[in-house]
Amino acid sequence: MNIEYSDQKEFAKEELERLFLSVDWSSGHFPDKLVIAMRNYKAVYSAWDGDKLVGLISAMDDGIMNAYVHYLLVDPEYHREGIGKELVGMVKEYYKDYMRICVIAYDTAIKFYEHCGFEISEGASPMCITTLWT
Repeated sequence: MNIEYSDQKEFAKEELERLFLSVDWSSGHFPDKLVIAMRNYKAVYSAWDGDKLVGLISAMDDGIMNAYVHYLLVDPEYHREGIGKELVGMVKEYYKDYMRICVIAYDTAIKFYEHCGFEISEGASPMCITTLWT
């Protein structure tokens, strides 16, 4: 397997839809919005197997101190190949001069993020307001 990495921000909506739905993320039902979102993120890195999008990470920041990883997803067919860790490494390198890189990790991903160097913040809990678009 020859995975190539890119920092492009332009994606076909079908590529994003397929990848997001491959991991059952509801965002995949809004591919037109995902295309725009990717253009707006400060940092976007993607993993490709030929012309197939198999992984993606995106982050936003305040310009000087704090960065936030929003999306990190890898096609299940490519799990355990080091793709997620490589994508996280790219974001860590991009934000190496920042004070903090944050991520909201679901319980199933905590061990992965710890393996990548993240720590659970004591006394902090992630909070969200989620609305569904029609």
